[in-house]
Amino acid sequence: MDSSQADYPVEWEADVVLRDGSTMHVRPIRPDDADAVQRFQEGQSERSAYFRFFAPIKRLTERELARLVTVDHAERVALVAVRPGTDDDGAGREDVLGVARFDVISDGEAEVAFNIADSVQGKGLASVLLEHVAAAARERGVRRFSAEVLPQNAPMLGVFRDAGYEISQHLDDGIVMVGIDLDPTEKSRAVMADREHRAEARSMAGLLSARRVLLVGPGSDDGTPEALLARRVLDAHRQDPGDTELVVLDPPGDVPAGVTRAAGWADVGEVDLAVLAVGPEEAVDAVRSLAATGARGVVVLSGGYSENGQDGLDRRRDLLRTAHAAGMRVVGPVSYGLLTTTPGSSLRASLAERPPPAGVVGLFCQSAAAAVTLTATLERRDLGVSSLVSAGHRADVSGNDLMQYWQDDDATRVVCLYLESIGNPRKFSRIARRLSAVKPVVVATAGRSGQVVPPGHAVRATRAPRRLLDELLRQSGVIQADNTHQLMDVAQVLAHQPLPAGDRVGIVASSPALAALVAEAAASEGLQVAASSDFLAPHATEDEIARTVEALYAPGACDVVVAVDVPVVQPRTGAIARAVAEAAARTGRTTVASMLGLHGMPDELAATADDGRTVRIPAFSTPEDAVVALGKVVEHARSRAEDRGHYVVPDGVDARRARALVEGWLAGSEARDLGVDEAAELLGCYGVELWRARRVRTADEAVAAAEEVGWPVALKSASPALRHRSDLGGVRLDIADADDLRHDVARLRGVAATVLGEDDPEFEVQAMAPAGVACVVRSAEDPLFGPMVSFGLAGDAVDLLDDVAHAIPPLTDVDVSAMVSTVRAAPRLYGYGGTPPADVDALEDVLARVSVMADDLPELAALELYPVVVAGQGAAVLHATARLRPAGRRADTLRRALPG
Repeated sequence: MDSSQADYPVEWEADVVLRDGSTMHVRPIRPDDADAVQRFQEGQSERSAYFRFFAPIKRLTERELARLVTVDHAERVALVAVRPGTDDDGAGREDVLGVARFDVISDGEAEVAFNIADSVQGKGLASVLLEHVAAAARERGVRRFSAEVLPQNAPMLGVFRDAGYEISQHLDDGIVMVGIDLDPTEKSRAVMADREHRAEARSMAGLLSARRVLLVGPGSDDGTPEALLARRVLDAHRQDPGDTELVVLDPPGDVPAGVTRAAGWADVGEVDLAVLAVGPEEAVDAVRSLAATGARGVVVLSGGYSENGQDGLDRRRDLLRTAHAAGMRVVGPVSYGLLTTTPGSSLRASLAERPPPAGVVGLFCQSAAAAVTLTATLERRDLGVSSLVSAGHRADVSGNDLMQYWQDDDATRVVCLYLESIGNPRKFSRIARRLSAVKPVVVATAGRSGQVVPPGHAVRATRAPRRLLDELLRQSGVIQADNTHQLMDVAQVLAHQPLPAGDRVGIVASSPALAALVAEAAASEGLQVAASSDFLAPHATEDEIARTVEALYAPGACDVVVAVDVPVVQPRTGAIARAVAEAAARTGRTTVASMLGLHGMPDELAATADDGRTVRIPAFSTPEDAVVALGKVVEHARSRAEDRGHYVVPDGVDARRARALVEGWLAGSEARDLGVDEAAELLGCYGVELWRARRVRTADEAVAAAEEVGWPVALKSASPALRHRSDLGGVRLDIADADDLRHDVARLRGVAATVLGEDDPEFEVQAMAPAGVACVVRSAEDPLFGPMVSFGLAGDAVDLLDDVAHAIPPLTDVDVSAMVSTVRAAPRLYGYGGTPPADVDALEDVLARVSVMADDLPELAALELYPVVVAGQGAAVLHATARLRPAGRRADTLRRALPG
């Protein structure tokens, strides 16, 4: 069996990051791996061989070897971790550095075993392989692993114990028998996320701490894009080399003083990072040659990849596979490069002629064009950065990787991301949620539709509305900026001012009209204008300015300050700027300013605090810009202080049974709509009770059904076009006796004939639910976002006004509560107009259970609960439709993997 055969699970192949930040390729084993597996076994220490086989086996027999490498990828599965190597004669080969396998021993259970090369033990490879082999097992219906481990094999026991799964173990005849429940737990998810964070942060640290950088050029200065890129890197290094030692191979002409010119690959030596300014045809060979240099990553400046169609996409994949197999990360293609400003270890590996000043902002963008704009903005505003990374087409390194790094980077206090596309929204959400709890994260996205996919960006298609992206950002706890201008506005405040303690804004302005306009802008941003606000006359003396500013900054007078000085006739004296800067430095009060002629971080708005720090007040071109930026910072401070809740874990959930039902219903089927009984059974696995309805055609059948379910009843058309349309007469409620029911059957029959043209329509008879508010709960599986959950109040609010809240599981209890309370029609649930309040807790319970169900079952293509009637006590789910289809692999799964 080889990888060209149809049953080879190519979707199990993945590139992974290890604990030390290096990369490796994981894939299913193949028969042609026999020689590599034999070399792997021969290279193992006697101790490692004993731990794996309970005997010091140095070499496998032909029969043992054949059994190890020949699997069916169903009952017998094996994954190998591989890296490129060389034979004694220098020929290339692939070396196996780890093996994980399982053999099914009974229904839903398999025996698992691992073997990790001595050279990579302690780098987290066993944990990565456990994630991948567990994911493969779940796909094959295996829900439990068992393993036999020697008591002395503490590292392997630790891998099982620390993975976060539910495990059991006992000693039997000198062997530790381990049982592992493969159903994900909150702890297993947290463990995976923590390991992923550490590995990816270490991976980025390897790039951003590079000191010796290799530039690979095109070899001639012939005016090609690659030659221009290489020359730009050399010119930038001449302008400001930072602390970077630059080595160049095949430069486009002469090289500047201080740059080492390598005669060939053998002359390169060890480097930390490589920058490629070569065409895509030469890039793969260059990356292959880099494996011998010890480089941790490669920056690809040139294009010619996925923006050029399928051939270019194939070239990009070859580049990634080659780099990852050699342990390297890839930044680009079409990257502007990366740089850091850390004193004593600043990195210059970019096209930037002049690096931005040193500061505390970590800045990520994608296209080189965006990087040019942002670096010019930074220079104009005198806003400093700790590091800047342009990911280009984001083939590998993305904003997610940089957020992992910046979380632990002491030099970075504010994170700014300009995203032209988001390739893995679920992963972005969970990383950003974690990071934003400790550092502000400001995000601007390209376009307003949320559907922009620039050329070269490989992004899954999505059917999600733009509001889902906005909700994802809100759930993540980030500050959403409308554009790059606002991104920098907010960054100015966060980088140089403390987080506000509240939302009371004090205003000082150079005219009463200005003060009034600023107050109106502040109210629009949700800020409360403090009584201490005041204005200054055009001819105010320095003493009058000092008294006004002193009152504004008095203890308890306000939480934040907006200072505006726009003189009409006389020139600005700077007295207001000095007084405000000194007061802000003395009190630590969050302050922003808009003063004629000042922009960015001017020296005129700087003062020394009591502890010796220089405090700078950001200056904005207009008062409105200042207030909008301040409002976003105040809202961030408020949300950061609020309880983010805990992930919902409803009781009474039987995910295993749900999984078995779904797999059974989909067996041999491309897609199917569930019947009412099937939908009820699936919902029941998650503790959601579906009220049963009886299908009838005649009045006699309707009466019999009513007698069975109990009076009073509701009568509904079974047609989707009428079942929710009481305005068209498709629903009759609170029918108390047989005569009324017969009459209503006749009326509905007439409606069906008139509206639908049906002569023999079907109806549903259902027991009357308690009176309440009708709601709609839906879920859908999106190729890009994965599971999506939505909520709204039934009727015109949803159907005409699209008054719907969206969220992406997993959800916290706070997320669920926000979904219910933030729709515009929500007051109807809380006693609007004197009506009794509905049981919102019961409604939130239904919504939470649906979110868990959607998260668990990627096969659940669509689910609709309509109506969910929320009464004073309880929520009744009166109708449900569900559609299943075979699951595609989600972008963010329960295994760590790099883009491929």
